[in-house]
Amino acid sequence: QVQLVESGGGLVQAGDSLRLSCIASGRTFSNYVMGWFRQAPGKERDFVAAISRSGSSTDYADSVKGRFTIWRDNARNTVYLQMNSLKPEDTAVYYCAAGSAYTVVARSYNYWGQGTQVTVSS
Repeated sequence: QVQLVESGGGLVQAGDSLRLSCIASGRTFSNYVMGWFRQAPGKERDFVAAISRSGSSTDYADSVKGRFTIWRDNARNTVYLQMNSLKPEDTAVYYCAAGSAYTVVARSYNYWGQGTQVTVSS
């Protein structure tokens, strides 16, 4: 069982940056693949970024590639999402997720955070 607690969301203007953090409970954080997903009102929950157990591999949605960076600090049980050059279309609730498979498929992740709202004004 893993509990995920997210923070860092907020309201910003287009072009601004935000850093999201997700702190996981327990002593087995490094056993999990970690991912970030987002969901806008009335839309599906979409993949944003994923990182392997060791942090050696990362993947990004095409829509955020070059702007967002995912990394993890296994010693602190924390995964981060640095979001730069934010656009209004990035507006969504952002969710941290933990799973056993390195994948972009949301249903493959076993544990989810509560979500944090990111709003980007034009």
